[in-house]
Amino acid sequence: MRITTDGIVVRQKNFGEKDRLITLLSRDHGMITAFANGARSPRSPLASSTELLTYSNFVLFEYKGRTTVDAASANQVFFGVRQDVELLALGTYLAQLCTEVLPEGEQDPQCLRLLLNSLYMLNEKKRTADFIKPVFELRLLGLSGFMPDLVACTECGCYEHEKMFFLPAEGELRCGDCMTGHEIGAMPLAPGVLAAMRYILYSDFEKLFSFTLPPEGLRQLGVVSECFLLAQLEREFPALNFYHSVKAPV
Repeated sequence: MRITTDGIVVRQKNFGEKDRLITLLSRDHGMITAFANGARSPRSPLASSTELLTYSNFVLFEYKGRTTVDAASANQVFFGVRQDVELLALGTYLAQLCTEVLPEGEQDPQCLRLLLNSLYMLNEKKRTADFIKPVFELRLLGLSGFMPDLVACTECGCYEHEKMFFLPAEGELRCGDCMTGHEIGAMPLAPGVLAAMRYILYSDFEKLFSFTLPPEGLRQLGVVSECFLLAQLEREFPALNFYHSVKAPV
């Protein structure tokens, strides 16, 4: 069976002497793992179009449970991301998150759109890494079945309180009046940060990147979103550790 689809390479692994094993998040067929024969050869027509974080048009051939790349042409290579080690590390982490939460073969065009738009924002320097990272983490988790309940305090239904806390393991809010002091990992939220989290999760996609936060608010948003992600997925991410190791100090 031969299929043609657009997709972005979210994982690659060297295979044999000149081949690549790639995973792509496709527009029409979800996650697909395919062999790109000879792609590591500099003269291969597949060399650039099968690199990590490249958005390409793929012609794939599936036979007896094995999928191979017959042809591919790059649509977008995100040079601005590739030329900056911090942005490249972040892009690799975002791609790794997609491979973690999206089952192979399950179509989810919203996740592809989220990844492409996030890389575009980074590539064109329309948003910083500190902005894109928590937006991507929270929205992806919401799309993937890990939606937290940020509507109100889960105990009393309070929407706003001078003290609001987020529980990453439970994905819930507690107001100051309902806190017992025994909640594990409870994180205080500044009003602007809670408003931003609600916006990221509940806004229309077209408006997703349209809010603003001051630097301290972005810092807290980044800490909360990462804690929530790690608590929900219950695993470490090498790409995240590398991102933190190369990230410029604030």
